Amino acid sequence: MNVNRTTNFKLRQRLHETDTVSDRPRCGRPKCTMQRQDRNLVRNHMNNRFLSASASSRQTRGRNNQRISANTVRRRLSTSGLRARRPYIGPILTQRHGHQRTLWAQEHAA
Repeated sequence: MNVNRTTNFKLRQRLHETDTVSDRPRCGRPKCTMQRQDRNLVRNHMNNRFLSASASSRQTRGRNNQRISANTVRRRLSTSGLRARRPYIGPILTQRHGHQRTLWAQEHAA
């Protein structure tokens, strides 16, 4: 196996002491959302790609029925490889518009 001898030794030692090799609880502030809520956030954003993080934070309640921030939603989406997006606000350009803009730029480039 391509495992360091020290790693193997420590895993055997942990198995002997605790009867398991899973990670022990760590210190730090607990997450305000549960894994199920995180999965729901990701699923909602996959279904509606233009759902904003602030809208999701208003719809979702964390542990103990507390509100979660938009930054929390952004972090949860980021760990899943997603980003909260907002729809483009501006004029909708057709192919003809794009072609005309290219012609104008070429005329005025000189």
